[in-house]
Amino acid sequence: MRQVELGTTGLLVGEFFFGAGSIGGIGSSTVTRGFGMETDEALERLDEAYEVGIRVVDTANSYAGGESERVVGRWREERERDDVLVATKVGNVVEPGQDGISLRGDHIARQLALSRTRLGHVDLYLSHAPDDSTPIEETLTAFAIALGGGQIKAFGCSNVDVRQLEAVLNAADRAGLPRPGWVQNEFSLVARGDERDLLPLATGEGIGYTGYSPLAGGLLSDRYLGDEEPPEGSRLAIAPAMYADSFTEENRARVARLADLAKQHEVSVSGLALAWLRWHPSVTASIVSPRRTAQWDSVTEALAIDLDDELAEQVGSLFP
Repeated sequence: MRQVELGTTGLLVGEFFFGAGSIGGIGSSTVTRGFGMETDEALERLDEAYEVGIRVVDTANSYAGGESERVVGRWREERERDDVLVATKVGNVVEPGQDGISLRGDHIARQLALSRTRLGHVDLYLSHAPDDSTPIEETLTAFAIALGGGQIKAFGCSNVDVRQLEAVLNAADRAGLPRPGWVQNEFSLVARGDERDLLPLATGEGIGYTGYSPLAGGLLSDRYLGDEEPPEGSRLAIAPAMYADSFTEENRARVARLADLAKQHEVSVSGLALAWLRWHPSVTASIVSPRRTAQWDSVTEALAIDLDDELAEQVGSLFP
């Protein structure tokens, strides 16, 4: 796996991160707690991620009410994985009385301390989503304090649009505070909205970009080529709202055409979709979250494929 620099952080990372959002639940929702991977299953997937060459694990303080962080921290300690970086997030509702995203300085300080307790230490720290009620300078100051105190190695922002990223960069420059080193948003062949304006801005400013849901909950695979509905237990069945914009008849038709192209090149649909992300010049890394051992095949397949520009453009043209 190639090592690439994560934006302006000065840190080298691999082209794939392991996403721990399915440990104990599916993401941050209280409704999906208990529907994710159990501890033993999660530890196996983390071991497999390490064997593939992944050295960054992505989680959040809100995933399954903190269970994801606890399991990742246990894995790091038991396996003595000192060469693995852990990225976690702050901002989602986790405290009594919190009624929305909070990036207040005191909230960040409390939650970082808690995440460090669960994980052992935090390397990469992300705002989970924007907080319109807190001055950006207050949030940036909290991250700067964490950086200066050695509590984190770098920080970034997640789930931002171009206007929000511009506001963060401008606020950092005005106040003489550190800028975020990278952005983490949803990005895949069926979720390419950031290509319009956010990715050009990030690239121009030297900011890294990591994409989550690279297979759109499994849509970009061989699973839904016919009229099949999401099977019980799948991400698309458990959390349909998360993928409502992607799981459309139009996109299913596009995936069918991608399957034809994949067959021509003797590769799986998911392997080709991930290989396209590796090729993408503005994507630093993608976050993969296999729930079964066999699902690593598409990752290893993608790592073995170096798309040329012609094939990459063919793939991309299927998903305008």
